[in-house]
Amino acid sequence: MEDKDESLITHLEALRLTLIKCLLALAVGLIPLFLVAPYFMDWLIDIIIGDNDVTLNYFSPMEVFILQIKMALVLDILVCFPYIARQVWLFVLPALYDNERRFIKSVVLTSSFLFVIGVLFCLFFILPLIINFGLSFSTPDIQAVLGISNIIGLSLWLSVIFGLMFQFPLITYSLIRFGITSYESVKNKRSYIFVAILIIAGILTPPDIVSQLLLTIPTYLLFEAGLYAARKY
Repeated sequence: MEDKDESLITHLEALRLTLIKCLLALAVGLIPLFLVAPYFMDWLIDIIIGDNDVTLNYFSPMEVFILQIKMALVLDILVCFPYIARQVWLFVLPALYDNERRFIKSVVLTSSFLFVIGVLFCLFFILPLIINFGLSFSTPDIQAVLGISNIIGLSLWLSVIFGLMFQFPLITYSLIRFGITSYESVKNKRSYIFVAILIIAGILTPPDIVSQLLLTIPTYLLFEAGLYAARKY
């Protein structure tokens, strides 16, 4: 009993040190990334707006400053993610078998890659499409007035959503790989999964059919890719 208590205390202490290291990394990175945030915001606006003759507006004195803080926080998490993932990996490593270590390591790498691809796909393809579609309704009598908080907030939100939804092939593969469900069972439920993806996309995206379909279609194709990869299991 005493050995179990000591083991629990040791694990809790290791967890505490891991959390402290992760929080320190975020704290150290926040200040320089706050200085970088305005330049990153300009770059992001150039990508989203493109060649459209549009001026973004802000409606309160502190709006842009607060937006830069939010941008710095997001950048801080993205930049520190590899270090945080490594610390979490080192924490759970002793409890894993060799085959589990190899699989989880590959999952972490694949998940990070898919997240980055999802974010880039959103920034360079989806967001310009959404902006161009919205601006297509402009007429000489109806002009768009875009707020910078709405545009940047939408960009950050959709980027995270696409990064997460791009995990679908990995989730599908892992569920089949570990025997939680079977390939045939998932294959026979394709129509239900498509409807579920459509509903999730409708909840997560702005209330328009274009954004919903732009998230639903690539997510479903990625689900099919994960299903195909797991066919031998």
